[in-house]
Amino acid sequence: MAIAGRLKAGKSTLVNALIGRRVAPTAAGECTRVVTRFRYGPADRIDVVTRDGDRHSLPLDEDGMVPDRLGVAAARIAYVDVALTSDRLRDLTVVDTPGLASTDTAGSARAEAAVGIDDDSAGEVAAAEAVVYVFTQAVRADDVRALQAFHTASARLATSPINAIGVLSRIDTLAGGADDPWPVAGPLAHHQAQLLARTVGDVVPVAGLLAETAEAGRLTGADRDALARLATLNPADLRLLLLSADLFRSRPAPIGADRRERLLTRLDLYGIGFACAQLAAEPRLGTGELVRRLAAASGLARLTATVDQTFRWRSDAIKAGWALTRLERLASLDQQNRATIRDAVEQALRDPAYHRLRLLDAAQRAATGTVPLPADWEQELIRLATSTDPRWILNLPEADSTALGTAAIAAAGRWRAYAVDGAGPAQARIAHVAHRGFQLLAQEVRQCRI
Repeated sequence: MAIAGRLKAGKSTLVNALIGRRVAPTAAGECTRVVTRFRYGPADRIDVVTRDGDRHSLPLDEDGMVPDRLGVAAARIAYVDVALTSDRLRDLTVVDTPGLASTDTAGSARAEAAVGIDDDSAGEVAAAEAVVYVFTQAVRADDVRALQAFHTASARLATSPINAIGVLSRIDTLAGGADDPWPVAGPLAHHQAQLLARTVGDVVPVAGLLAETAEAGRLTGADRDALARLATLNPADLRLLLLSADLFRSRPAPIGADRRERLLTRLDLYGIGFACAQLAAEPRLGTGELVRRLAAASGLARLTATVDQTFRWRSDAIKAGWALTRLERLASLDQQNRATIRDAVEQALRDPAYHRLRLLDAAQRAATGTVPLPADWEQELIRLATSTDPRWILNLPEADSTALGTAAIAAAGRWRAYAVDGAGPAQARIAHVAHRGFQLLAQEVRQCRI
């Protein structure tokens, strides 16, 4: 899964939250200008992979992070390969990409190379089967162009509304100070999802800093005690203290300057205010429970659930689609074996188990608007391609097996009728795929007796 976005959008902070360790540097530096792959390994290890294929090993720095200095000029680096013992990486590889639209020309060019212009650096991104695109308050035209660049670099099923999610990051800064950002973040994310409907499947709001602090275990018992002391302040005094970072640093408070700065770097004003409210209501609240509540307030749980529902369950189909796409591309380059390769791919796709690949491809074409369909038909096709739950696919949450089987056969008939009467050539090809998909769904329902 590739994490992409503009410079300082909060990508690396989100990477750390997803991994559950603060290992990706969040400040601009040498290592944030190259593609970095985080994967599971039996021991923590960093390999800087150069464009000529050599590997230069490095240890994590004293804080357990990828060091800012990589020992190799950035222009020579293809990507950085980081193996970690994190259990969260056992079935997920996270690829952190450079920030796009850097203010310096070299940085911006380097970021563009990460999504397909430079073949040496693009390999890791091109292998991504899903994309999480991180942005802040406003979606810009080059945000959309960046996702399109990922689509060019990746396999055809990797970056579309079927396999791309947007993250509205840093929502804790939306309301200003310690005010609750969620009344603003929810509607804003919904609006952004509508704007990007042809690019990402959903937009999820996340307070990245809170998520990183909670998931990476960065809040200590001493931090909790400092927050508890702040929670004893008169509410008006505490609100004034939390109006801005400058006021929080400078106004009188029952904790020292170093501790205040530490809390700002881990929670920012919204997180501090949220924690103080929890401790004021429950003064005996322990560190562990406070961290759990901070994690819930960050919105990360919805993102991870969306990733699971959107990507993880069909990862085998995504991988197979990626591999078959590569074979098709090879066939176009190998004139001698072209027919043999294409015949083999076609034979594989005739197997009912592989029909989901055709469905995903068809849904991707419909979802991106490449092949326009009536809105209701498009949504039905996407449900068929992206779920294994017949009740959800057929929009019959209470139906039994008999009703589901009947509805699936009826849906197959509708798509077949559409294919032969009323559809253009492109729509007809998709309709035939959907027709076959609903036939297979009817068989599964009858065999499983759901």
